[in-house]
Amino acid sequence: MGSACRHSAPGRAADGRGVGAFADDGPNERRTQPGWNVTVPMLDLVAQHRTIRDAVVPALLAVVERQAFIMGSEVGELEEAIAALSHVRHAIACASGTDALLLPLMALDLKPGDEVIVPAFTFFATAGAVHNAGGTPVFADIEPGTFNLDPAAVDAAVTPRTRAIIAVHLYGQMAATERLAAIAERHGLAFIEDAAQAIGARRRVDGTWRMAGETGTAGTLSFFPSKNLGGWGDGGMILTGDDALAERLRRLRLHGGAKQYHHDEVGLNSRLDTVQAAVLLVKLRYLAGWSAARRDRAARYDAHLGSIGGVTPPLVESANEHIFHQYTIRAERRDALAAHLKARGIGCAIYYPTALHLQPCFADLGYRLGSLPVTEAAMADVLSLPIFPELTDGQQDLVVDAVRAFYA
Repeated sequence: MGSACRHSAPGRAADGRGVGAFADDGPNERRTQPGWNVTVPMLDLVAQHRTIRDAVVPALLAVVERQAFIMGSEVGELEEAIAALSHVRHAIACASGTDALLLPLMALDLKPGDEVIVPAFTFFATAGAVHNAGGTPVFADIEPGTFNLDPAAVDAAVTPRTRAIIAVHLYGQMAATERLAAIAERHGLAFIEDAAQAIGARRRVDGTWRMAGETGTAGTLSFFPSKNLGGWGDGGMILTGDDALAERLRRLRLHGGAKQYHHDEVGLNSRLDTVQAAVLLVKLRYLAGWSAARRDRAARYDAHLGSIGGVTPPLVESANEHIFHQYTIRAERRDALAAHLKARGIGCAIYYPTALHLQPCFADLGYRLGSLPVTEAAMADVLSLPIFPELTDGQQDLVVDAVRAFYA
């Protein structure tokens, strides 16, 4: 592992206490860093588990006793609960957040040359799913304050080959869905909300709160363990208000057939395990409180970090209620600050050190350094600090004091 301040996917725990080192859709590993005295972990899932163990373990054991591990009743119950939370008619559980992106793209029946506009400043799965569904990702630049898709850049990227727009609600703050959805509607495109980091986030549009995943043709969620609502393994969910799309997605996740051994099309084996649904149903009861605690921690950071020269706290748009999957600052001399925090045993992470348009696997698309200047500026100075509901005032004070000392 080597460094406390890891170049990794959101939620990866950079600590030495066996909390778990997580990457979105990566391996679930337990790692330690001998010799590193951790004072503040990036994420502490063990602390969370201690607060809910007496509720979640019996729910898991109930599934074990019934031996109903595949598509048990808890899966349907979770789908209903998430649909209600997200203000949509349908929630379709699947095996991962990546599959939650892939399945709606499969339902678009993309042909070679079909384009899907995506941000370059996000986790790889957003663009990888486009490629795996048969389309071509087209990367658009972001807004410097929120790190979310810039609607003007999206509008400029639309061509006759464009089939869809995917907006990522990065770090837990919703993108400008009303503007992006309007662009999609004007051009006859599908609009997909990647809400993997934003379950329960909301945005006020024309005086009404709209939930993450509510506005799009489809919305997607991830239940990877490090997410704000995380399971004990992989899991995902697709949200939609379209009855016909929901019916097709339910077929696609089960090898393309609504009836066993009868297949209307070729789909995936992408079912959410019953044990994961059971765990998530219990944890869902705590989600609102956890989100409120994250906002409280973020406000406390804002109050202390806002006066430090060289640090720019995250911008929260007035229309948004942020759930702070990550608390991401912009920092002068970012890499030196990261090393300074690591030396003090403080976890931190860079999401993302190399944007997707500069990844080797997309080199043939023709993007170069300078293609997306706002994205590339963010690559150079973003740093995420520890934020989780169980973070104590004392731990947070250590983080703030360390940042202040660096810029003194």
